[in-house]
Amino acid sequence: MAFGIDRNELKKWKKDVSSGEIAFLTHYWMDERFPGCYSVTKVGCIDIEKLIKWGVTHNLQPQWIHRDPNYPHFDLFGDRQKRILIDEGMWHQIEKFNL
Repeated sequence: MAFGIDRNELKKWKKDVSSGEIAFLTHYWMDERFPGCYSVTKVGCIDIEKLIKWGVTHNLQPQWIHRDPNYPHFDLFGDRQKRILIDEGMWHQIEKFNL
């Protein structure tokens, strides 16, 4: 279940991903498979090669890409999520979600 974002944030992320930008979207999220993780950051780009190259700079494996046909993305959790958000200067998302 996702919460903590509004429709405009989601629409902007989808637009940016579809435009070939590396786009970030963080939201609260709960899943029994990931105990202790209460948020996820989706980093997407329709240009898979661009997304792979971006991922390599953060030690992310190409096979970790969720290959959604419209919005391919990495899902970031926990320490990796926070480290990458810091590296990318995404302070608003870090503060908003108390990471």
